[in-house]
Amino acid sequence: MAAICLGTFMLLVDVTIVTVALPDMASDLGTTLPDLEWVVNIYALALASLLLGVGSSADRIGRKKVYLFGLGVFTAASLLCGVAPSAGVLIGARAVQGFGAAAMFGTTIALLGMHYSGRERGVAFAVWGSTNAIAAAAGPVVGGLLTQYLDWRWIFFVNLPVCLGAVVLTLRFLKEARTPGHRRADVAGMATFTVASGALTFALIRAHSDGWGATLTLAMFAVAAVALLLFLAAESRAEHPVLDLSLFRRPSFTGIMVSGLILQGAAFAYLLFESLWMQSVLGYGPVKAGLYILPMCAAAFVVSALASRFGPWPPRASMGVGLALIALGSALQAVLGAQSSGNAIVAGLVVSGLGVGLVTPSLSAAALASVPPERAGMAGGAVNTFRQLGFAFGIAVFGVIFQSRIESVLRDGGQVGDPHRAAVALSGGQAHSVISAAPAGARAGVEHLVREAFASGLNTMLCVSAALAVVASVVAFTMVRLPGGAPAGAPGGGGAGPQAGAAGRTTADAAR
Repeated sequence: MAAICLGTFMLLVDVTIVTVALPDMASDLGTTLPDLEWVVNIYALALASLLLGVGSSADRIGRKKVYLFGLGVFTAASLLCGVAPSAGVLIGARAVQGFGAAAMFGTTIALLGMHYSGRERGVAFAVWGSTNAIAAAAGPVVGGLLTQYLDWRWIFFVNLPVCLGAVVLTLRFLKEARTPGHRRADVAGMATFTVASGALTFALIRAHSDGWGATLTLAMFAVAAVALLLFLAAESRAEHPVLDLSLFRRPSFTGIMVSGLILQGAAFAYLLFESLWMQSVLGYGPVKAGLYILPMCAAAFVVSALASRFGPWPPRASMGVGLALIALGSALQAVLGAQSSGNAIVAGLVVSGLGVGLVTPSLSAAALASVPPERAGMAGGAVNTFRQLGFAFGIAVFGVIFQSRIESVLRDGGQVGDPHRAAVALSGGQAHSVISAAPAGARAGVEHLVREAFASGLNTMLCVSAALAVVASVVAFTMVRLPGGAPAGAPGGGGAGPQAGAAGRTTADAAR
């Protein structure tokens, strides 16, 4: 459990740990903040685009072997990030780090499924789910502490002892498993899906900064669409596809993937904008801003522990209720005004944390239960891929909503010369520059308008988040039909595809 959760924690923390350190990086490396945005984006791009291919390959190569390989690559890349002499080297090392993270994340669910069974499996997924929730919210806190009290390079150096410990534990305690017999790799499927998901993630990232109608954004969406069509054609003909498309004929599998896609965007994407609000508008330091998010982590951990103690629950119930709580948590936060402080979001974050603690472990367990055991790596890679794409989509969509609403409020306020330019600056965390650019006698009024615009942008974004979570909750309740507590791949657990019957017998034999 420690071997798997240590790797999971580090790879997910590194999605957001660098956000608070970007100004220090830009100053030290002699570059600009826009150039360093790719320090964040390239990692997410590599992670999202490679997950499915890595998870499917692990079924054939060996899950422990792939996980160890990922740990090694991630550790080496972290060291290179820490000693990077330039922005170019740092961005390249982050891409390699994302590749290692994909190898780790694409195998974790399958590794848990093969090492635990019965009630222990529920506890294991609860612990792993809590690790996911804590890591997603703790990145800015850890990054702020290390940057403020040590140096930005330590946000990468800290990975080294943790990952080396995970390597030792993996070698000592994890068992190996792979699909028996020789299976030819689905190279065409892996290549086309990697291009499709990579181009889509790139387009979503650029849509936030360049706009949805920008030439590059539209071109990347076109590349993603063509690659997706090629992927579907390749999978329909592959003998051993990287993603068995027949699984999407089953409402449960489709519902699980849709829920995972929406979960990450609805539960976590807005945290980046709330952190921006607290730091650039309220004047909080990175550590203080991060501490306001910790109640969400604590709530997720507690409810996961309680669910594993008193469960197991039917997946559709825990997923549906959890997503409904995430919707309620977002709605409770959408009450911000010009005079609001960080205290205004705490109650809503706690409620959202309760929902995250319910849905995250259930989502992973349900993904395993919906496929034959020999496709556990594929299922784990698929659900984590959908989650990472959902996070990128959430950031892009919320960013556009956030900036558009800020611009509208600034235009109505009439105190800012160029509302569009000011909105772009505010969404980039430059509230001080907008306020200081106003005439001395008007700065108090502009500051109030900036606070009002930020609050309105957050409220609108949080309402969209709540609506998305409601949709996902309805999907979970109506589409996911798996027996509560069923082992992954067990008879009746949703195994599908041409080998479903054999998979059921294999699982029954293993259970005996």
